[in-house]
Amino acid sequence: MATIKQIAEITNVSRGTIDRVLNNRGGVSPETEKKVRAAMEALNYLPNKAAQNLAVRRKKLKFGFILISPNNYNPFFADVERGIRKKALELEEFGVTVDIRFTPINEINKQLELLDDFVANEYNGIVITAYNTAEISRKIQEISSQGIPVVTCNTDIPDSGRIAYVGSNFYQCGQVAANLMGMITGGKAKVGIISGSENIMCITQRNAGFQNYLRDNYPDAQILATVSNNCYDDVESYLITRKILKENPEINALYLSAAGVSAACRAVTECDRKITVISNDCTPATKQLLEAGVIAATIDQEPGYQGSKPLDILFNAITNGPDSIREYYYTNAIIKIRSNLSVRPAEKNEL
Repeated sequence: MATIKQIAEITNVSRGTIDRVLNNRGGVSPETEKKVRAAMEALNYLPNKAAQNLAVRRKKLKFGFILISPNNYNPFFADVERGIRKKALELEEFGVTVDIRFTPINEINKQLELLDDFVANEYNGIVITAYNTAEISRKIQEISSQGIPVVTCNTDIPDSGRIAYVGSNFYQCGQVAANLMGMITGGKAKVGIISGSENIMCITQRNAGFQNYLRDNYPDAQILATVSNNCYDDVESYLITRKILKENPEINALYLSAAGVSAACRAVTECDRKITVISNDCTPATKQLLEAGVIAATIDQEPGYQGSKPLDILFNAITNGPDSIREYYYTNAIIKIRSNLSVRPAEKNEL
């Protein structure tokens, strides 16, 4: 393990200066601080855990985490919540408490209410799966201006003042889905898209990536229809999928870019033709559909990491300063097919 002495030798600065950088006490030029932090990162320096533990415990940090859906509504968020609770247990050692709150789909006012509640109760940092609306963006800007760091998770809201985003690269995930669709269908896909709320950036960007990649790389493929399940209701998902398949008998491929996968696939199995289905996420229900051959492939978004990493970012931003944080922490776009369902990707271990 690297020591302060080694960092001092590499950077040619005093141990006292390094201590000032470590504890964010100021009085160090930006150039020197940048050099010290670069050396810490290169050497994978970790501050004395006991001293850090004591210093942070005195702050009694509180983090709030707002998820866009209760875990009994979208199983993906159950995996996100498990990641949150796992990291929360680790942070208990430092006296950090984490509160998880849920907002139903499309209830923007509920998100605003929870954000205000966290601020009023003096929470030190907030994570949110944010609706991409002007009201939410202004609220995050307001909170950030008060010195409270905000991290977005799973879906982003850029230019809002949030310090970082953790989740998939939406546009790239759409491209991956289109590439898979083109490869599996030999570029002859007649596609229907079952989408979600336009207020959620991950959906709009995912669809854009899919449509643009398919158009640019598979000119013989066609998107025949796009419908939205704005409320993420299973009944609606089933009905709109059945309707789009009935009204478009040429459709031989579906891209399920949002939730409601099981219900949509029920409509697929009921129609009397072969449909190539590409989805997102790898929930228990999705795995069963992959094993049954209903879904050809799905794109895993590492939900556990999406739950744990935002809390890690808040903790480091407060204890080590915002300069220790970068803006984007993308998950891997992990392609899951029937033959690799049991393979677990290595967990990320990065700042």
